[in-house]
Amino acid sequence: MYPDIMVVPMRDELTRLGIQELRTSEDVDRAIANQPGTTMVVVNSICGCAAGRMRPAVRMALQNATRPQKMFSVFAGQDIAATERARSYFTGYPPSSPSIAFLRDGKMVHMLQRSDIEHRDVADIAHELKQAFDKLCGESVPATS
Repeated sequence: MYPDIMVVPMRDELTRLGIQELRTSEDVDRAIANQPGTTMVVVNSICGCAAGRMRPAVRMALQNATRPQKMFSVFAGQDIAATERARSYFTGYPPSSPSIAFLRDGKMVHMLQRSDIEHRDVADIAHELKQAFDKLCGESVPATS
């Protein structure tokens, strides 16, 4: 684990976008279990592909008019119990960080794993996220800046 002070900017990069951090397994259960609507869960990471690809792609994709109703993040390697609990909801997928999961009514419906992120450019990842938003998320909300 890295000292908290080192990961604060990486956490803030997502929380500034309105993505709520889940720091404990109880937080994850409250946020995900049997919740109606579409939920996006970002498994954040200190790795270079999270910094150079995943987080910028999430920021770009959130400019889309249609976005997930609920957006959360867990931090792999930092909030271990929360990350393990979140991954328990990602049925059919091995642990991966970074990654972005979409759940509808608490059930997995779409996943971008590290292998879907690490060798693609930001615009391509953002495009896939926007397509997922349009397909999976019913409500339009004002885009963040």
